[in-house]
This record gives sequence, C-alpha cells and structure tokens, in this order.
Amino acid sequence: MSKFKSIEHAFFNKLGGKSTGIFKSLNCGPNSSDNKKNILKNLEIVSNKIKIKNKKIILLNQVHSNKFHYIGIHSKLNKKFEGDALVTDRKNIPIAILTADCAPILIYDDKKKMIAAIHAGWKGSYKDIVKKVVKFMIKKGCSSRNITAAIGPCISSNNYEVKEYFIKKFIKKDKKNIIFFKKNKDKNYFSLNKYIHFQLNSLNIKKIDIINKDTFNIKNNFFSARRSISHNENDYGRNISIIVIN
Repeated sequence: MSKFKSIEHAFFNKLGGKSTGIFKSLNCGPNSSDNKKNILKNLEIVSNKIKIKNKKIILLNQVHSNKFHYIGIHSKLNKKFEGDALVTDRKNIPIAILTADCAPILIYDDKKKMIAAIHAGWKGSYKDIVKKVVKFMIKKGCSSRNITAAIGPCISSNNYEVKEYFIKKFIKKDKKNIIFFKKNKDKNYFSLNKYIHFQLNSLNIKKIDIINKDTFNIKNNFFSARRSISHNENDYGRNISIIVIN
C-alpha cells in the first residue's frame, strides 16, 4: 500500500505514547480503563505521525460483529458508530480500528478512491465481515482488480490455541476450513490471518499483503489480550490501525 501517494496508512504498535503501567505506552483504546487524557494524547500522536490534516480520527465501538458503516458525503461524523468496519470515499476523514490480537485489515481501491478499515477477530471473520465490506465496496463501483488489502499484525497460529468445538464450528460452515488449523502436542491452533487471506482471495482480490508480526510475542511490541490474560492483568491496551485519503 505504501506505493499509493493518495493515501496515508499505518499499523501502529504499542510504542511511542503517553500511557503508563499495563497500558504503556501508545494505548489508543477509549474503552480501556486507561487515563482518558493519555488516550487523547496518544491519538494526537498518531495523527501527527501520519500527518493527518483532520485530527479527528473516526473510531467505532467494536462488538465483534459483521456490521459496518459507510461514511458518505452526508454522514454525520459526531455520532457514535457501533460495529467493526468503516468505509469511506471522503478525503481527509481518517478511519481507524483497534486491536489486541484480532486482525486489522486496511483496504484501498486506487481507481475508485475508496478505503476501508476492518476489525476481524474469529467472530467477525466467521460472520464474513471482510466479505460484506468488500462486496459493498464493489456495489459502490470498486473492482476487485483495483483493490489492495493489507492484513496487519495479529495473533499467529503459534499462539492462537483453540478448543475442539471451535474447529467443529468452522468445519460445519465449510469443510475446507480444516486447512486453517494445526495440531501440536495435542493442542489445536488457528491461523486467523490465513483465513482472512483466503476470504479476500475468494473475492478475486490478488493484491494482498500480510504483515506477519505476532501480537502475542512480547518482542514485537504490540498489545495482546491473550498475553495480558495469561499474566492475570485486569485490562490491556489497544493497537491502532489507520487509513485516510489525502
């Protein structure tokens, strides 16, 4: 996506912010129990880092759904959006999603000049949020051959342990889904980013980047819900992924 001059985008990790303690330091999650002033400062740091003219970053109240919002010319930006993806073709409207092991996906059609930011954990992916967003974009005049998608840092299959019922749920939906699971020492693991890649590919999108950075691995400097839970921490920070049309 970096070759496109008409957009700015970034997948941020947890470094370079103002938060402290378990939220150290670039926590951008308003729904976390972090100091709200620190979160606002962190969002400002993000805006400045990618040189956004409009400092107001549009976020969602994320609920692990397949619901998305289109921000058109008449859309009100001061309302609270609930869902797990944002789509727009408006300039200087930065859209972003928050993650802490789930996959952030940024999408851009360089002919139609339309962008999307998607939050996809296993629930959203299972409910086809990625497919719903892309199909909506195509309905709006985008083309799969002009779309570039970037799947950002998320928990890897090395650390995404799942139960048998989880696997059965996915196989019941489609027997082919068995390829996204692996067994290691009697434990089952799921590859979230490969599953999302498969979904994008099934829509004839060929230009797909995967950033293979495991959010669970502390060396990669990302917030991770699973890692925080394993350390018995009562909350965790959120990584921000953002895109805007210049």
